[in-house]
Amino acid sequence: MARQLRAVSLKTATEEQRSTKTFGCLGNTLLTVALLAGLFLVYQLWWTDITADKEAASTASAIRAAWKDADAGKKEQLPGIGFLHVPTLGETSELAVVEGTEPERLNEGVVGYYTTPVRSAMPWDSEGNFALAAHRDGHGAKFHNLDKVKTGDNIIMETKDKWYIYKIFATLPKTTEDDVGVVEPIPVGSGRHTRGRYITLTTCTPVFTSDYRMVVWGELIRVDAMDENRTPPPELRESDQSGPE
Repeated sequence: MARQLRAVSLKTATEEQRSTKTFGCLGNTLLTVALLAGLFLVYQLWWTDITADKEAASTASAIRAAWKDADAGKKEQLPGIGFLHVPTLGETSELAVVEGTEPERLNEGVVGYYTTPVRSAMPWDSEGNFALAAHRDGHGAKFHNLDKVKTGDNIIMETKDKWYIYKIFATLPKTTEDDVGVVEPIPVGSGRHTRGRYITLTTCTPVFTSDYRMVVWGELIRVDAMDENRTPPPELRESDQSGPE
């Protein structure tokens, strides 16, 4: 009887040790997974911002250099078309605008104009929708604060020889990622039903996801010629003096 009790006791102790080892291994695995997830999040939100900002700065310099190059217009591919200024975003630097909205392109920390599924108009076109996209988080997150933009705010597009001043007239907090109507020449859902010279800004929402899209619409109110000092329009000078909220 004593031997049987001892055998049962040893068996129970062995099973408890196995259970402890199993839970210990599971705990270590979960801890490792959590650590890797945390490192990936740091990579996405910190390191990609650093690398994207460096690429964006290089693109910005290339655009400025191309503008000074008398033969730049003859080249097949320019580095970009100019710079977007959205004072409400609180950006202290210029946002380089380039062709394309593919993730790989936007990962360079730039703002891209649509080429598909609807091709964007250009600011200098007589009508159409200048439709743009940028990341909300990671990779420079140029449109991170797009939710702070409101009706009546200004958007300024800087090109080689013109300032294009737009005023925001409508926003759409959330829509599906396949809602291509928002970037149509007459943007669907904006409240406008006639042709004009529009601008559309799009980005992912909610923040840190890509489930839906946020949209901001504006329309051109004025075009200013560029002087030799590249003096910003009043809307941009006033925002520089007051600073972001």
